[in-house]
Amino acid sequence: MANNSNNEGYKTGMQSSRGSPRYLIPRPTVKSRTTPRGSTGESSFFLAYGTEALIPAELGIPMHRIMHFNEESNFQLLKEHLDLINEIREAAFIRMQRYKNTMINAHNRRVKTRHFQVGDLVLQRVDTLKPIGKLDPKWEEPYKISEIIENGAYMLEDAEGHTLNRPWNVHNLRRFFS
Repeated sequence: MANNSNNEGYKTGMQSSRGSPRYLIPRPTVKSRTTPRGSTGESSFFLAYGTEALIPAELGIPMHRIMHFNEESNFQLLKEHLDLINEIREAAFIRMQRYKNTMINAHNRRVKTRHFQVGDLVLQRVDTLKPIGKLDPKWEEPYKISEIIENGAYMLEDAEGHTLNRPWNVHNLRRFFS
């Protein structure tokens, strides 16, 4: 971890976990693993282990969960809960897929497709095989569309009329306004 304060929290969390309950998590990772995700509705810890995590802050506070802990009944409840974990994971997977579809639909509503005609002038993105610097141009000279190939691919020709050796996808082209 780059941040020194996070690194210190990690060390103290690891030291305090010795002799503590089995599922104690170090402080910096508590939020990311124990917070329920919007996409799944469950925490990643719960989906992995089938039980909620006991975070270090809960150890110092007298809570119902800690004060009335019974190891025998807890073991029995965990055993019963493991039978249901596959159904919980499947439900979380379905929620996650629904969430992804919602995000895809929201994105697709805002995206405008680009179509070019033969003879249009376009800029071509600089080939990424060549190393480009921070101040180097990202787009190359204007080319003319010479042929339309299916699925958004276009053949280009330069100012002298020489056709480029391969087709270019619409994502690598930008309309040139002269």
